[in-house]
Amino acid sequence: MRSSAILGFGLAAVLALPAAFAQQSSSLLPPAATKEQQAAIPAVAQPPASPQLTRQDVEAWLDGYMPYAIKTGDIAGAVVVIVKDGQILSERGYGYSDVAKRTPVDPQRTLFRPGSVSKLVTWTAVMQQVEQGKLDLDRDVNAYLDFKIPPRDGKPITLRNIMTHTAGFEEAAKNIMFYDPARLASLGDHLKAWTPTRVYAPGGTPAYSNYATALAGYMVERVSGQSFDDYVDRNIFAPLGMAHSTFRQPLPARLAATMSKGYPAASEDPSKYEIVGPAPAGSLASSGADMGRFMIAHLQEGVLGGQRILRPETIETMHNSPLTLLPPLNRMELGFFETNINGREVIAHLGDTQDFHTSLHLFLKDDVGFYVSFNSLGKDGAAGSLRTALFEDFADRYLPGRPNAGRVPAKEAAEHARMMAGTWVNSRRSETNFFNLLELLGQLKVGVGSKGELAISAFKGLNDKPRHWVEVAPFVWNDADGHERIAAKVVDGKVVRFSFDQIAPFMVYDRAVWYKNSAWLAPALYAALTAMLLTVLLWPVAAIVRRRFGAPLKLDRREMRAHRLVRIAGLLTLVTMIGWMVLVSAMTKNIDNLTSAMDPFIWLLEIASLVFFAGGSVIALWHAWIVWRGNRRWQAKLWSVVLVVAALAVLWVGLAFKMISFGVNY
Repeated sequence: MRSSAILGFGLAAVLALPAAFAQQSSSLLPPAATKEQQAAIPAVAQPPASPQLTRQDVEAWLDGYMPYAIKTGDIAGAVVVIVKDGQILSERGYGYSDVAKRTPVDPQRTLFRPGSVSKLVTWTAVMQQVEQGKLDLDRDVNAYLDFKIPPRDGKPITLRNIMTHTAGFEEAAKNIMFYDPARLASLGDHLKAWTPTRVYAPGGTPAYSNYATALAGYMVERVSGQSFDDYVDRNIFAPLGMAHSTFRQPLPARLAATMSKGYPAASEDPSKYEIVGPAPAGSLASSGADMGRFMIAHLQEGVLGGQRILRPETIETMHNSPLTLLPPLNRMELGFFETNINGREVIAHLGDTQDFHTSLHLFLKDDVGFYVSFNSLGKDGAAGSLRTALFEDFADRYLPGRPNAGRVPAKEAAEHARMMAGTWVNSRRSETNFFNLLELLGQLKVGVGSKGELAISAFKGLNDKPRHWVEVAPFVWNDADGHERIAAKVVDGKVVRFSFDQIAPFMVYDRAVWYKNSAWLAPALYAALTAMLLTVLLWPVAAIVRRRFGAPLKLDRREMRAHRLVRIAGLLTLVTMIGWMVLVSAMTKNIDNLTSAMDPFIWLLEIASLVFFAGGSVIALWHAWIVWRGNRRWQAKLWSVVLVVAALAVLWVGLAFKMISFGVNY
């Protein structure tokens, strides 16, 4: 799962891996030899262009790579599976599935939670029903539901929109993951509890949605007449021999003993078993060997061991129906998304729960599949970086290609970098509820470096340093030291959208609207809260000083009332803002708080925000009016204006980021 509330939920954690695994820069070469010198050099056998992808070579490579990587990353265990030409080439377990018991990871039997890689099973189930004529990719999904998804701009959504993450739903974080199985509702009840608002028109803006995937799983239930769990057991897992796989929560007894524990880090205590609310989006538990069988079936036109789960033409539709929105970046296919590398066609999916972090990649024309899953996030989010580095290093070693050698002239590149500068928001976000507050905290800053180059300090490489972007074509940048790319969309001479290869299939960045732009709003909010804090703190201090020196505050009754009320309002505003900070922090640190358990606190803070932010602004205005009508000193008059501006700034933020709202769905 990719949950924005747990980002870190976040697209999303970068670890500075040890130098041993970082990509090495080119060596300095000596001057070229003369013809005479060349003639004197004895001929030597040249090594092959790249190592061959054989079991012996890849296992030696993995055994040298993985143990050190997981230990330095504070990761408890991992499983790696590589398939080639319809066979499992290698399946390796590293580290422990239970650290306390020193239980090693067994790639045949140990279950990991692949998170959103589960979606590939869901999409396979959907396409089976499309083959049978029970589902239509381009029909209004309301035809298959027993509740209604409201239109957006008069347009419905289709399964094709859902499978390409362009249904337009805002983020849905409530009940996405928790530990208490008693909170798990049926799939239908989960979906009907709240329908996220569609904030984009269908088909045009990618916004990753777990809710939409669960909706597709529910359609499979309704048209097949089976529960989703029963359906995938009978129609996918059984034909493929995936005996160590299930979507069921909690785990069936026959599988519970082989389930790996999940860890924040290997050095920490294990977590409880994570329950996924929108189950078809991420509740799968599976062994590495079973995921190898699933990869083979997709690479072999839907067949494994004589058992067919999809027709060849259906597989082709899933693998090769790209939605092109930001060329030349990676695109969404139907359920899969591209992770093309070295000029090779690769489709994939990534997955994250709190503790498990996974990637699956299919090199289509090379008939190679690559799967890795970790049972810990690790130190500084090590697993997220490691899975990317491992995939890229695997491709560079066994399936290399030529990098883009283009270069935009320096003057033009500097101008394009200036056009990119600004504050940007991710298309995957909550928009109509208080979780929109994360947007204020998470807007991306793009700037220009000292040499006119594109600079994005928040997006770092494995060395924890900002990446070096080189413009290789107009509005297309390559990471000079890696595979990552950026591309932007230009309309009427202005950059209006951009994304990175890693997330481009399902998320993009658009410019922040002026009234929610953190470039000015965050400093304004900090200044406002500072002014209120100073006013509240100096209130008793000033009173003590006046009493000490016998200098009473000479105010009439109305002035004294305004003096006190504006300070009380400031105090209550500060308490409310602190309450929001504590609530959001509690939700992002403990997934059990992403449930109805927090509903009373949400209601309390929403009501407090309305009363204290709006009421505080009225009181600040009244206080300023009283001060300016009286015979107060200029300092008091100036500070009364500061308090008015501060109160209005807080009210602005409260309205813009939905702290002032009514509802507990998010």
